[in-house]
Amino acid sequence: MGVEATGDHGAGAEETGGGSVATVVTAESRTATAVAEKAAREEKAIKDLTGRLVQAYTDTYSAERVESAVAAARRRFDGHTVRDFVPILIERIVRRELDGSPDEPDTEIVAAQPVTYAPAPSPIERLRALVAPPWTARKLAIPLAALIVIVIAVAVGIGGGGGGGGGTTAPAAAAEQVLVHGIVGSEKMGFFDDPRVKDALARNGIRIQADAAGSRQIATSVDLDKYDFAFPSSTPAAERILRQRNITTKYTPFSSPMAIATFAPIVDLLTRAGVVKPGPVPTFDMNRYLDLTQHGTQWDQLPGNTEYPVNKSLLIGTTDPRTSNSAAMYLAVAGYVANDNTIVRGQTAEDFVLGKVARLFTKQGYTENSSEGPFAEYLQGGIGPAPMVWIYEAQFVEAGVQGKLKPDMQLLYPGPTVLSRHTVVPLTPAGDRIGRLLSTDPELQRLASEHGYRTDNSTQFTKTATDHVIPVASDIANVVDPPAYDTLEYLLDGVAKSYN
Repeated sequence: MGVEATGDHGAGAEETGGGSVATVVTAESRTATAVAEKAAREEKAIKDLTGRLVQAYTDTYSAERVESAVAAARRRFDGHTVRDFVPILIERIVRRELDGSPDEPDTEIVAAQPVTYAPAPSPIERLRALVAPPWTARKLAIPLAALIVIVIAVAVGIGGGGGGGGGTTAPAAAAEQVLVHGIVGSEKMGFFDDPRVKDALARNGIRIQADAAGSRQIATSVDLDKYDFAFPSSTPAAERILRQRNITTKYTPFSSPMAIATFAPIVDLLTRAGVVKPGPVPTFDMNRYLDLTQHGTQWDQLPGNTEYPVNKSLLIGTTDPRTSNSAAMYLAVAGYVANDNTIVRGQTAEDFVLGKVARLFTKQGYTENSSEGPFAEYLQGGIGPAPMVWIYEAQFVEAGVQGKLKPDMQLLYPGPTVLSRHTVVPLTPAGDRIGRLLSTDPELQRLASEHGYRTDNSTQFTKTATDHVIPVASDIANVVDPPAYDTLEYLLDGVAKSYN
């Protein structure tokens, strides 16, 4: 923005000796627009977090209770002018309140307090300090030209460093951060919430505001016009978005094989039943498992079952296949096994497979919309409600890094399994930049490994698992591809109809 010289007579130009002082163009309208846009973004963020919290606490509190807690937390920030972090702080306050954790008095309020500085004088005000009134354009021109010469000389001196090795350079100004909005699979929120990830992005001039949803929700029902990028958890979900939006560009910065989170007593029990095959990292025989489920086997019907003698169907807990990618990957594996260990192709095979695998979902009862829910129940509820949960391997590794795994918690690799390729679909140029950064930035790739994801650099993932003593498979050989996009959609639609 250029410097605009003005006279003492308001906004009108002052005629002096054939010259004129430029009219002052106030920034009031631009400021008002910026304030309105920030307020709208804050309103949207609070609306989104309210919906997220209502869903997270649906089993504990009514929607009205959650909304009331959000409103009360929001009122704590009334009158504060710095609003950038208010939605984040509101969510922290509400979660602490609903979880029954002790409140930290006014920590969030302090974090939102504005830091004020005395306004620096404008260049014109500084010139006026050097020149006696009346201030005309002609009188201001000479000192202004001198000031420009001095600035150029200083800049050249700093840039050249004086030709010697002892000169000092001024620190580079921090790049202005661009706010980028993304919708991501819920299992990746730990990655995007990591302060180290935020710092790495900030060094590249980016701040991400990420919303969470099930990957199939992202592909089927989320309004993507509000976002710069979508980040579902598999190629099929990304493929649907690419087709709908007529996009060809995509990025796959990391991946994670599907796995089963369980407990040592369940491993012992299923080993005797021929479902689990022992080894440094035990494997789960999907063929034997499907045989048992086709006969409607219950846990208490397994011979010699003293570990988990409950009157429930022997089933792996999953998410809802209508909304979540992880359940779609479970369907892909089960369908492959049910189709005589062959990728499902053609309507005859599709209908045959549906008849065998739909009950794997419908007999579970209530299922969560995204993978974050069942894994949280596994970590918190223990063996009772969640003896086996279908997860991304990355979730188990991330929990191990964070010290959340108990001694009897174990990871099983289904045989066969599928590799879930977490895929960025850029919807704007800013989203494209995110895809490239996540795929190529060494620091972001390293941090992805610390969150349990496998990148092109396998040594990073291995180091993370080794450092935290998490038993994982270094190489996974028994991996199959999911069926073609149209086939998987047909199977998912068929399972959805089975719920009715």
